Amino acid sequence: MNRALIVLMTLVPTAAFAHPGHGDHGLVSGFTHPLFGWDHLLAMVAVGMLAVLGREQKAWQLPLAFVAAMVAGALLGIGGVGITGVETGILASLMVLGGMLAAGVTGFTGLALGLCALFGLFHGNAHGLELPAHGSALGYFAGFVAATALLHAAGWLAAGKVHATAVRIAGAAMAGAGLLAAI
Repeated sequence: MNRALIVLMTLVPTAAFAHPGHGDHGLVSGFTHPLFGWDHLLAMVAVGMLAVLGREQKAWQLPLAFVAAMVAGALLGIGGVGITGVETGILASLMVLGGMLAAGVTGFTGLALGLCALFGLFHGNAHGLELPAHGSALGYFAGFVAATALLHAAGWLAAGKVHATAVRIAGAAMAGAGLLAAI
């Protein structure tokens, strides 16, 4: 049995076990990090969905606040400064943003803006801490910023095209995923 397990383990690619390390060590790695990290993907889509539900001219500020704070958090991470509780903050982003969607929050508020910035800081710090050792930091940054913007746009477009009930259900699923991962 032990030998069979050892043989089986040699057939499984070790890259599948880790979240970082996608593609090359620059643009592709940065671009795929938010796409293949379910926690990043869901939170970034949630920001886009929440923004479109505001239906106000200032709604674009939610994704912008997230991205700006994400870049700041990434710079901290690259500088070796890890934010205490970064993974908890990422899961909290799913629970809170998903909860806001599930509750049908529709107004643009300073609270929503602050939360998007706070959660962007956590997500960015995780990106910065996972910068590949051998690669282009600029390419990595460009990749994860572009992917994040696309995920925000996907959430924005999806929420604008479906019934409000579908958005609320998606929000509840996001919040539930964050809660389950936290348990």
